Amino acid sequence: MYHIVEATASQPDVMALIDALDRYQAALYPAESNHLLDLASLPDGTLILRKIMHLEQAVGCGAVVLNHDGSGEMKRVFIDPTHRGQQLGETLIAALELAAAGCACHTLRLETGIEQHAAIKLYQRCGYQIRDAFAPYQPDPLSIFMEKALR
Repeated sequence: MYHIVEATASQPDVMALIDALDRYQAALYPAESNHLLDLASLPDGTLILRKIMHLEQAVGCGAVVLNHDGSGEMKRVFIDPTHRGQQLGETLIAALELAAAGCACHTLRLETGIEQHAAIKLYQRCGYQIRDAFAPYQPDPLSIFMEKALR
């Protein structure tokens, strides 16, 4: 059985998942197209972080970084490959969206890479639409930018 719980960026199981994500993305893209963010460095009150638990093991994670303008950015969404194909991504994104809306976030944006076909399809199934680059990003031929209104 899977369930989603609140998490912090300093938890070892979350750090391990993010490390696996970083290794995966480093194999796909050059460093200048890897828009990594150290979640632990963010100010209090600006981060929503959730992890997916299976029994006693974290098998997925995702975050929303809240901005002062009522928008947020989806970051660090990752499901362990051995647990994919069970709609965990959809469940995690829905939980993150609900938490973001509860913090008065009205719009979520994200950046993902063009080689992450499953992620792009996941976000589209969840209602995200392709858009132009948004701050602080610049257009990047290896990036896809997406957005969804929460209200």
